[in-house]
Amino acid sequence: GAASALADPPSCLSAPRNRPEGKVLETVGVFEAPKQHGKYETGQLFLHSVFGYRGIVLFPWQARLYDRDVASPVTEKSENVAGHGSKEVKGKTHTYYQVLIDARDCPHISQRSQTEAVTFLANHDDSRALYAIPGLDYVSHEDILPYSSTDQVPIQHELFERFLMYDQTKVPPFVARDTLCAWQEKNHPWLELSDVHRETTENIRVTVIPFYMGMREAQNSHVYWWRYCIRLENLDSEVVQLRERHWRIFSLSGTLETVRGRGVVGREPVLSKEQPAFQYSSHVSLQASSGHMWGTFRFERPDGSHFDVRIPPFSLESNKDEKTPPSGLHW
Repeated sequence: GAASALADPPSCLSAPRNRPEGKVLETVGVFEAPKQHGKYETGQLFLHSVFGYRGIVLFPWQARLYDRDVASPVTEKSENVAGHGSKEVKGKTHTYYQVLIDARDCPHISQRSQTEAVTFLANHDDSRALYAIPGLDYVSHEDILPYSSTDQVPIQHELFERFLMYDQTKVPPFVARDTLCAWQEKNHPWLELSDVHRETTENIRVTVIPFYMGMREAQNSHVYWWRYCIRLENLDSEVVQLRERHWRIFSLSGTLETVRGRGVVGREPVLSKEQPAFQYSSHVSLQASSGHMWGTFRFERPDGSHFDVRIPPFSLESNKDEKTPPSGLHW
């Protein structure tokens, strides 16, 4: 990961300088107490507790978290789309953040997490492109280790000075520029509708966040696009490797598609005690305004045995009547 370490005294936060051996630590700030209640504000500097990168909060939003690991008071079984009985899972509100990742840390985390995770449908009619904004991430509240810095430009990112400006009278001392406020206003309604799904099988926790990206017209039909962000975490000390994915994709039009393949995004990540997590994004399109996805990841243990980890079922909703599509960056 982006090797960040504690220097002396223990309240100081350090990160490697860009030296070939990567061994020299420099102080980048002072840790603050993580917030047990309330949320972090725009401009809050933090270290990511899992991936170790330096980042800054752009804005918070509320998602609905459906956690299958938490026993629900409802005991009667309900049939779900996956065709097997499952407990009713109650959603609870959870704070997430859209953040910028420090470009100096991207090379260190690129094996563990895509650093161009946030994609958009280009919203000019002549373009069918998907485009990505590098160094943006979605971060859960408990992943944030807040710190403060006296540096006026503590995060290196091409959008940092377009989105934020230094104001020493404020805490934290970085405030949103109009460009960030305008972009947040366009994108926030889409984030606000997001659901987060979580389930653990044999100490491997899978978290899925689907996002609706918009609709495209193609050959007199409508194609609806979603992006889904998946995080895999090994909660155990045994080393495991992801070998295969097996998806079922159900569309409201009545089709059921099965997708099998090696690894994910061309990789077969190893999850170990030192590097327990892997995160990636992918896309799916349906010729209907909604549907469901679920499936399994097949993992291999050091002794060659395999086990399947459930991907919690999640719905693909278009919310097409409520909102204009999410917007990229226009200057």
